[in-house]
Amino acid sequence: MKINIHGKNKFVVKPALKEYIEEQLLPIEKMFRMAESVTANVVCKEYGDTKTVEVTIPTKYLIMRAESKADDMFKAVDLALEKLEKQLLRHKKKINSIIRKRDGVGNYFSELVQGEEVEHKPVVKEKTVDLPIMSVEEAITQLELLDHDFFMFINEENHKPTTLYLRNDGNYAVIKSK
Repeated sequence: MKINIHGKNKFVVKPALKEYIEEQLLPIEKMFRMAESVTANVVCKEYGDTKTVEVTIPTKYLIMRAESKADDMFKAVDLALEKLEKQLLRHKKKINSIIRKRDGVGNYFSELVQGEEVEHKPVVKEKTVDLPIMSVEEAITQLELLDHDFFMFINEENHKPTTLYLRNDGNYAVIKSK
């Protein structure tokens, strides 16, 4: 498994932390059949006294991600990797069946991963909306007026569907389509 580790918001990843992360990722690496083709991206950041670790493993079909916060960076690493491992174990059968359907290939995970059958909650409501054409600034105003966490619209700059959302840190972020 290839591991990319970097700091964000002026946080510098020291060698001891990097070594610890690499060591803690070994059990997760063993869960993949072709681990050499898998990349784990680890981002460490600090907001005041809160340390945050994000671990993202993008694959051909799915993106697995876990984030955790703690008062210590090593503890945040442990919590994030524990979340990721639980996700992988919980969804193993579903992920393998998705990949078999799409590619007609075998299992993505090794036999070391003992998954359980997971039933997801059903979709209980569906809503159709007309996406207004507007600027990001207008979308922010609309989001605040509605008191929602996200707002979908057609961006007037590129005429593509866009989602504006309120981040946990109180700032806004935009998801654009290609």
